[in-house]
Amino acid sequence: MSNIVDLIITRTIQAPREIVFQAFTQAEHLKHWWGPKGWVMDVSQMEVRPGGICHYRLQSAEGHVMWAKFVYSEISTPEKLVYISSFSDEDGRTVRAPFSPAFPLEVRNTLTLTEQDGRTAFTLHGEPVSATEEELEFFRSMHESMQMGFGGTFDQLAVYLASKR
Repeated sequence: MSNIVDLIITRTIQAPREIVFQAFTQAEHLKHWWGPKGWVMDVSQMEVRPGGICHYRLQSAEGHVMWAKFVYSEISTPEKLVYISSFSDEDGRTVRAPFSPAFPLEVRNTLTLTEQDGRTAFTLHGEPVSATEEELEFFRSMHESMQMGFGGTFDQLAVYLASKR
């Protein structure tokens, strides 16, 4: 098994960096593309500032509900966004992932964006925070699944932004 624990995902979107950054930081955009395909996102709170929170609910067509949140620590518009992501309950308290107690409670995500010729390349770098060895191993074992999941989510972002042109 690889020693690499961090998850790194890169993508290029046919849209200016400012627009891509807004898609990540404004509820009216985020709700149209964030999450697994076929799930509906409702944002209950969104304050994009250091210490601010994006608390949201995802619901599947079958009625399954998951709550999660981002707690922002660094915002450099439009090139960088750093936040801790975690699953939560309806009141915003951090809880274990619904799919496994071995998934880390918190993951620090660093999103960096660069623009060239009207296209935006971005990298999402996720690293578990204060995780146990078991949690680190589980996170590492989930890399392929998370790559596919984020790939689908970022496909939705590309479609959403193309519809806005």
